[in-house]
Amino acid sequence: MRIIAVYPGSFDPPTNGHLDIIERSSRMFARVVVAVALNIRKNVLFPPAERVRMLRRLTRRWGNVEVDSFRGLLVDYARGREARVLVRGLRAISDFEYEFQMAHMNKKLAPEIDTVMLMTGEQHSYISSNIVKEIAMFGGKIDDLVPPVVRDLVFNKMKGAKGK
Repeated sequence: MRIIAVYPGSFDPPTNGHLDIIERSSRMFARVVVAVALNIRKNVLFPPAERVRMLRRLTRRWGNVEVDSFRGLLVDYARGREARVLVRGLRAISDFEYEFQMAHMNKKLAPEIDTVMLMTGEQHSYISSNIVKEIAMFGGKIDDLVPPVVRDLVFNKMKGAKGK
């Protein structure tokens, strides 16, 4: 059975933890669609098109990974992509409650779609996009948190924001 999975998120910016989940998902599923959510509730550093470009560059090495963006209900997007699985990453127990609620709500809305939760590697368990942005805002070192291309883009964006 060739199962298609969707890994949704804001990916603002993509971190090494995100890439860990993408790589492992690519080994589990025939196709993985990394779906950048156009979430109006979040304060974003990068516009959606830029996040998509970054992720496409970062995921080229996995031939069965595709990057896209979506707006609206995740389950509607997943159905449109003929996905049977939603992939969610867990860093710590604090992520579990929210992800548990979302998995059940998605199951209620789309009984044919399952949620698979993957624990990120221990070395990435403390990384979040918000922490990366906060450290960068104060000029801190983020080299171990994001790929080099993302690090450079984050700092360039921060410089541009300070110059305004």
